[in-house]
Amino acid sequence: MKAERIKKFIKTYAMFIVLIVLIIVFSILSPSFLTGSNITAILRQITMLGTTAVGMMLPILLGGIDLSVGAIITFVNVICAYMMVNWNVNPVLAVIASLAVSTLVGMIDGVIIAKISIPPLIMTFAMQMVLEGLSFVISKGLPIYGFTEKFTIIGQGYVGVVPIPVIIMTICFIFGSFILNKTYFGRFFYAVGGNEEASKLSGLNVFNVKTLAYTLSGLFAGIAGIVMLSRTNSGAPNAGKGFEMDVLTAIVLGGVSVNGGRGKMNNVVAGVLIIGALQNGLVLLGVGTYVQYIVKGIVLAAAVGIDCFQRQQETA
Repeated sequence: MKAERIKKFIKTYAMFIVLIVLIIVFSILSPSFLTGSNITAILRQITMLGTTAVGMMLPILLGGIDLSVGAIITFVNVICAYMMVNWNVNPVLAVIASLAVSTLVGMIDGVIIAKISIPPLIMTFAMQMVLEGLSFVISKGLPIYGFTEKFTIIGQGYVGVVPIPVIIMTICFIFGSFILNKTYFGRFFYAVGGNEEASKLSGLNVFNVKTLAYTLSGLFAGIAGIVMLSRTNSGAPNAGKGFEMDVLTAIVLGGVSVNGGRGKMNNVVAGVLIIGALQNGLVLLGVGTYVQYIVKGIVLAAAVGIDCFQRQQETA
Protein backbone atom coordinates (compact mmCIF):
# COMPACT_ATOMS: atom_id res chain seq x y z
CA MET A 1 0.00 0.00 0.00
CA LYS A 2 2.82 2.40 0.89
CA ALA A 3 4.63 1.62 -2.36
CA GLU A 4 1.44 2.41 -4.30
CA ARG A 5 1.09 5.77 -2.54
CA ILE A 6 4.70 6.67 -3.35
CA LYS A 7 4.16 5.65 -6.97
CA LYS A 8 0.98 7.75 -7.18
CA PHE A 9 2.72 10.73 -5.57
CA ILE A 10 5.61 10.55 -8.03
CA LYS A 11 3.21 10.25 -10.98
CA THR A 12 1.12 13.19 -9.79
CA TYR A 13 4.00 15.53 -9.02
CA ALA A 14 6.60 14.21 -11.49
CA MET A 15 6.92 17.52 -13.36
CA PHE A 16 7.42 19.50 -10.15
CA ILE A 17 10.10 17.01 -9.06
CA VAL A 18 11.81 17.50 -12.44
CA LEU A 19 11.56 21.28 -11.97
CA ILE A 20 13.19 21.10 -8.53
CA VAL A 21 16.00 18.87 -9.85
CA LEU A 22 16.53 21.29 -12.76
CA ILE A 23 16.75 24.25 -10.37
CA ILE A 24 19.28 22.43 -8.18
CA VAL A 25 21.45 21.46 -11.17
CA PHE A 26 21.51 24.97 -12.67
CA SER A 27 22.12 26.51 -9.24
CA ILE A 28 25.22 24.37 -8.85
CA LEU A 29 26.46 25.07 -12.39
CA SER A 30 25.70 28.81 -12.28
CA PRO A 31 25.73 30.71 -8.94
CA SER A 32 23.70 33.55 -10.50
CA PHE A 33 20.78 31.25 -11.39
CA LEU A 34 19.04 31.19 -8.00
CA THR A 35 19.15 34.94 -7.35
CA GLY A 36 16.12 37.15 -6.85
CA SER A 37 16.75 39.17 -9.99
CA ASN A 38 17.19 36.06 -12.16
CA ILE A 39 14.07 34.37 -10.78
CA THR A 40 12.11 37.55 -11.58
CA ALA A 41 13.65 37.54 -15.06
CA ILE A 42 12.54 33.92 -15.62
CA LEU A 43 8.99 34.70 -14.53
CA ARG A 44 8.87 37.72 -16.85
CA GLN A 45 10.23 35.65 -19.74
CA ILE A 46 7.61 32.91 -19.42
CA THR A 47 4.57 35.19 -19.16
CA MET A 48 3.73 35.01 -22.89
CA LEU A 49 4.47 31.28 -22.93
CA GLY A 50 2.26 30.59 -19.91
CA THR A 51 -0.61 32.77 -21.07
CA THR A 52 -0.67 31.17 -24.51
CA ALA A 53 -0.38 27.67 -23.02
CA VAL A 54 -3.62 28.14 -21.08
CA GLY A 55 -5.55 28.58 -24.32
CA MET A 56 -3.66 26.11 -26.52
CA MET A 57 -4.13 23.40 -23.89
CA LEU A 58 -7.86 23.25 -24.71
CA PRO A 59 -7.58 22.15 -28.39
CA ILE A 60 -4.95 19.61 -27.35
CA LEU A 61 -7.34 18.22 -24.73
CA LEU A 62 -9.72 17.59 -27.62
CA GLY A 63 -7.02 15.65 -29.46
CA GLY A 64 -6.39 18.62 -31.78
CA ILE A 65 -3.75 21.33 -31.98
CA ASP A 66 -3.51 25.06 -32.64
CA LEU A 67 -0.45 25.98 -34.70
CA SER A 68 -1.80 29.49 -35.33
CA VAL A 69 -1.08 30.87 -31.83
CA GLY A 70 2.35 32.24 -32.77
CA ALA A 71 0.90 33.97 -35.83
CA ILE A 72 -1.97 35.35 -33.73
CA ILE A 73 0.58 36.88 -31.35
CA THR A 74 2.35 38.47 -34.32
CA PHE A 75 -0.89 39.71 -35.88
CA VAL A 76 -2.05 41.25 -32.59
CA ASN A 77 1.35 42.95 -32.26
CA VAL A 78 1.04 44.49 -35.71
CA ILE A 79 -2.63 45.53 -35.76
CA CYS A 80 -2.61 46.96 -32.22
CA ALA A 81 0.57 48.92 -32.95
CA TYR A 82 -0.80 50.05 -36.33
CA MET A 83 -4.05 51.31 -34.78
CA MET A 84 -2.25 53.28 -32.07
CA VAL A 85 0.44 54.79 -34.32
CA ASN A 86 -1.23 55.24 -37.71
CA TRP A 87 -4.86 55.78 -36.69
CA ASN A 88 -4.23 57.42 -33.29
CA VAL A 89 -6.66 55.00 -31.64
CA ASN A 90 -6.84 55.16 -27.85
CA PRO A 91 -4.58 52.37 -26.44
CA VAL A 92 -7.46 50.86 -24.42
CA LEU A 93 -9.71 50.68 -27.49
CA ALA A 94 -6.82 49.33 -29.59
CA VAL A 95 -6.21 46.54 -27.06
CA ILE A 96 -9.92 45.63 -26.90
CA ALA A 97 -10.21 45.62 -30.71
CA SER A 98 -7.06 43.49 -31.07
CA LEU A 99 -8.30 40.93 -28.55
CA ALA A 100 -11.65 40.83 -30.35
CA VAL A 101 -9.81 40.07 -33.60
CA SER A 102 -7.68 37.33 -32.02
CA THR A 103 -10.78 35.77 -30.48
CA LEU A 104 -12.56 35.91 -33.85
CA VAL A 105 -9.60 34.21 -35.53
CA GLY A 106 -9.74 31.40 -32.97
CA MET A 107 -13.48 31.07 -33.47
CA ILE A 108 -13.05 30.82 -37.26
CA ASP A 109 -10.53 28.01 -36.73
CA GLY A 110 -12.92 26.21 -34.39
CA VAL A 111 -16.02 26.58 -36.58
CA ILE A 112 -14.27 25.31 -39.72
CA ILE A 113 -12.61 22.41 -37.87
CA ALA A 114 -15.87 21.41 -36.18
CA LYS A 115 -18.20 21.96 -39.16
CA ILE A 116 -16.14 20.81 -42.14
CA SER A 117 -13.89 18.38 -40.24
CA ILE A 118 -10.67 19.79 -41.67
CA PRO A 119 -7.82 18.30 -39.60
CA PRO A 120 -6.79 20.84 -36.92
CA LEU A 121 -3.13 20.56 -37.98
CA ILE A 122 -3.97 21.67 -41.53
CA MET A 123 -6.53 24.33 -40.65
CA THR A 124 -4.44 26.07 -38.00
CA PHE A 125 -1.31 25.86 -40.16
CA ALA A 126 -3.23 27.50 -43.01
CA MET A 127 -4.42 30.23 -40.63
CA GLN A 128 -0.83 30.67 -39.49
CA MET A 129 0.27 31.38 -43.06
CA VAL A 130 -2.62 33.78 -43.66
CA LEU A 131 -1.91 35.78 -40.51
CA GLU A 132 1.84 35.89 -41.15
CA GLY A 133 1.17 37.21 -44.64
CA LEU A 134 -1.29 39.83 -43.39
CA SER A 135 1.18 40.95 -40.72
CA PHE A 136 3.84 41.63 -43.33
CA VAL A 137 1.38 43.35 -45.66
CA ILE A 138 0.07 45.68 -42.94
CA SER A 139 3.50 46.50 -41.48
CA LYS A 140 5.26 46.44 -44.87
CA GLY A 141 7.85 44.22 -43.22
CA LEU A 142 8.98 46.91 -40.78
CA PRO A 143 8.54 47.25 -36.99
CA ILE A 144 5.87 49.70 -35.86
CA TYR A 145 6.75 51.84 -32.84
CA GLY A 146 5.95 55.18 -31.23
CA PHE A 147 3.37 54.35 -28.54
CA THR A 148 2.64 56.36 -25.43
CA GLU A 149 4.76 55.51 -22.39
CA LYS A 150 1.66 54.48 -20.45
CA PHE A 151 1.14 51.51 -22.78
CA THR A 152 4.44 49.96 -21.67
CA ILE A 153 3.04 49.49 -18.15
CA ILE A 154 1.27 46.30 -19.27
CA GLY A 155 4.50 44.56 -20.20
CA GLN A 156 7.06 46.41 -18.11
CA GLY A 157 5.23 47.67 -15.03
CA TYR A 158 5.17 46.36 -11.46
CA VAL A 159 2.67 46.08 -8.63
CA GLY A 160 5.00 46.31 -5.65
CA VAL A 161 7.80 43.88 -6.54
CA VAL A 162 5.64 41.69 -8.78
CA PRO A 163 5.79 42.33 -12.56
CA ILE A 164 2.38 43.05 -14.09
CA PRO A 165 2.89 40.41 -16.86
CA VAL A 166 3.34 37.76 -14.13
CA ILE A 167 0.06 38.87 -12.54
CA ILE A 168 -1.68 38.62 -15.92
CA MET A 169 -0.26 35.12 -16.47
CA THR A 170 -1.34 34.02 -12.99
CA ILE A 171 -4.89 35.28 -13.57
CA CYS A 172 -4.98 33.36 -16.85
CA PHE A 173 -3.83 30.17 -15.11
CA ILE A 174 -6.50 30.59 -12.43
CA PHE A 175 -9.18 31.27 -15.05
CA GLY A 176 -8.13 28.25 -17.10
CA SER A 177 -8.10 26.02 -14.03
CA PHE A 178 -11.58 27.28 -13.09
CA ILE A 179 -12.93 26.45 -16.56
CA LEU A 180 -11.51 22.92 -16.51
CA ASN A 181 -12.35 22.04 -12.90
CA LYS A 182 -15.48 24.01 -12.03
CA THR A 183 -17.55 24.28 -15.21
CA TYR A 184 -19.56 21.86 -17.34
CA PHE A 185 -17.58 22.87 -20.40
CA GLY A 186 -14.41 21.82 -18.62
CA ARG A 187 -15.80 18.31 -18.29
CA PHE A 188 -16.96 18.42 -21.90
CA PHE A 189 -13.40 19.11 -23.09
CA TYR A 190 -12.18 15.94 -21.37
CA ALA A 191 -15.19 13.93 -22.58
CA VAL A 192 -14.83 14.92 -26.25
CA GLY A 193 -11.06 14.43 -26.12
CA GLY A 194 -11.46 11.02 -24.51
CA ASN A 195 -14.07 9.73 -26.96
CA GLU A 196 -15.72 12.09 -29.44
CA GLU A 197 -18.17 9.53 -30.82
CA ALA A 198 -19.39 8.53 -27.36
CA SER A 199 -19.79 12.21 -26.49
CA LYS A 200 -22.02 12.72 -29.53
CA LEU A 201 -24.13 9.69 -28.62
CA SER A 202 -24.54 10.98 -25.05
CA GLY A 203 -25.99 14.25 -26.37
CA LEU A 204 -23.01 16.60 -26.09
CA ASN A 205 -22.84 19.42 -28.63
CA VAL A 206 -19.37 18.64 -29.94
CA PHE A 207 -19.53 21.57 -32.39
CA ASN A 208 -19.90 24.07 -29.53
CA VAL A 209 -17.16 22.41 -27.48
CA LYS A 210 -14.64 22.52 -30.33
CA THR A 211 -15.56 26.07 -31.27
CA LEU A 212 -15.17 27.26 -27.69
CA ALA A 213 -11.77 25.55 -27.33
CA TYR A 214 -10.27 27.29 -30.36
CA THR A 215 -11.99 30.59 -29.55
CA LEU A 216 -10.40 30.64 -26.10
CA SER A 217 -7.06 29.63 -27.61
CA GLY A 218 -7.26 32.70 -29.84
CA LEU A 219 -8.19 34.94 -26.93
CA PHE A 220 -5.30 33.85 -24.70
CA ALA A 221 -2.83 34.10 -27.60
CA GLY A 222 -4.13 37.63 -28.14
CA ILE A 223 -3.51 38.51 -24.48
CA ALA A 224 0.05 37.18 -24.83
CA GLY A 225 0.46 39.29 -27.95
CA ILE A 226 -0.56 42.48 -26.10
CA VAL A 227 1.88 41.70 -23.28
CA MET A 228 4.67 41.08 -25.80
CA LEU A 229 3.89 44.31 -27.67
CA SER A 230 3.95 46.32 -24.46
CA ARG A 231 7.16 44.65 -23.30
CA THR A 232 9.11 45.18 -26.52
CA ASN A 233 7.43 48.51 -27.33
CA SER A 234 7.48 47.56 -31.00
CA GLY A 235 5.02 45.76 -33.28
CA ALA A 236 7.32 43.42 -35.22
CA PRO A 237 6.00 41.38 -38.20
CA ASN A 238 7.79 38.27 -36.89
CA ALA A 239 7.21 38.71 -33.14
CA GLY A 240 5.64 35.29 -32.56
CA LYS A 241 7.47 33.33 -35.27
CA GLY A 242 7.92 29.72 -34.11
CA PHE A 243 6.46 30.51 -30.69
CA GLU A 244 3.81 27.79 -31.03
CA MET A 245 6.47 25.07 -30.73
CA ASP A 246 7.67 26.34 -27.34
CA VAL A 247 4.06 26.42 -26.16
CA LEU A 248 3.42 22.90 -27.45
CA THR A 249 6.57 21.64 -25.72
CA ALA A 250 5.52 23.18 -22.39
CA ILE A 251 2.00 21.74 -22.61
CA VAL A 252 3.06 18.21 -23.56
CA LEU A 253 5.86 18.32 -21.00
CA GLY A 254 3.15 19.23 -18.47
CA GLY A 255 1.44 15.90 -19.10
CA VAL A 256 -1.35 16.95 -21.46
CA SER A 257 -1.89 14.00 -23.79
CA VAL A 258 -1.52 14.73 -27.52
CA ASN A 259 -4.23 12.11 -28.02
CA GLY A 260 -6.69 14.16 -25.98
CA GLY A 261 -8.77 13.60 -22.87
CA ARG A 262 -6.01 13.91 -20.27
CA GLY A 263 -4.12 16.75 -18.62
CA LYS A 264 -4.23 19.17 -15.69
CA MET A 265 -3.57 22.88 -15.48
CA ASN A 266 -1.19 22.62 -12.50
CA ASN A 267 1.09 20.31 -14.49
CA VAL A 268 1.02 22.75 -17.41
CA VAL A 269 2.24 25.41 -14.97
CA ALA A 270 5.13 23.08 -14.10
CA GLY A 271 5.82 22.49 -17.80
CA VAL A 272 5.97 26.23 -18.47
CA LEU A 273 8.31 26.77 -15.51
CA ILE A 274 10.56 23.93 -16.69
CA ILE A 275 10.87 25.45 -20.17
CA GLY A 276 11.59 28.87 -18.62
CA ALA A 277 14.21 27.49 -16.25
CA LEU A 278 15.78 25.39 -19.00
CA GLN A 279 16.09 28.31 -21.43
CA ASN A 280 17.43 30.66 -18.78
CA GLY A 281 19.88 28.11 -17.37
CA LEU A 282 21.27 27.29 -20.82
CA VAL A 283 21.77 30.98 -21.57
CA LEU A 284 23.63 31.49 -18.28
CA LEU A 285 25.87 28.55 -19.17
CA GLY A 286 26.64 30.14 -22.52
CA VAL A 287 24.87 27.51 -24.61
CA GLY A 288 24.13 28.74 -28.15
CA THR A 289 20.66 29.28 -29.61
CA TYR A 290 20.86 26.36 -32.03
CA VAL A 291 21.96 23.97 -29.32
CA GLN A 292 18.94 25.15 -27.32
CA TYR A 293 16.75 24.14 -30.27
CA ILE A 294 18.29 20.67 -30.13
CA VAL A 295 17.60 20.39 -26.39
CA LYS A 296 13.99 21.57 -26.75
CA GLY A 297 13.44 19.17 -29.65
CA ILE A 298 14.71 16.26 -27.56
CA VAL A 299 12.52 17.34 -24.62
CA LEU A 300 9.41 17.50 -26.86
CA ALA A 301 10.08 14.09 -28.41
CA ALA A 302 10.72 12.56 -24.96
CA ALA A 303 7.51 14.05 -23.52
CA VAL A 304 5.38 12.73 -26.40
CA GLY A 305 7.14 9.37 -26.22
CA ILE A 306 6.38 9.03 -22.50
CA ASP A 307 2.73 9.93 -23.14
CA CYS A 308 2.44 7.30 -25.89
CA PHE A 309 4.17 4.69 -23.71
CA GLN A 310 1.76 5.37 -20.83
CA ARG A 311 -1.21 5.01 -23.21
CA GLN A 312 0.12 1.64 -24.40
CA GLN A 313 0.62 0.44 -20.83
CA GLU A 314 -2.93 1.43 -19.89
CA THR A 315 -4.49 -0.37 -22.86
CA ALA A 316 -2.27 -3.44 -22.57
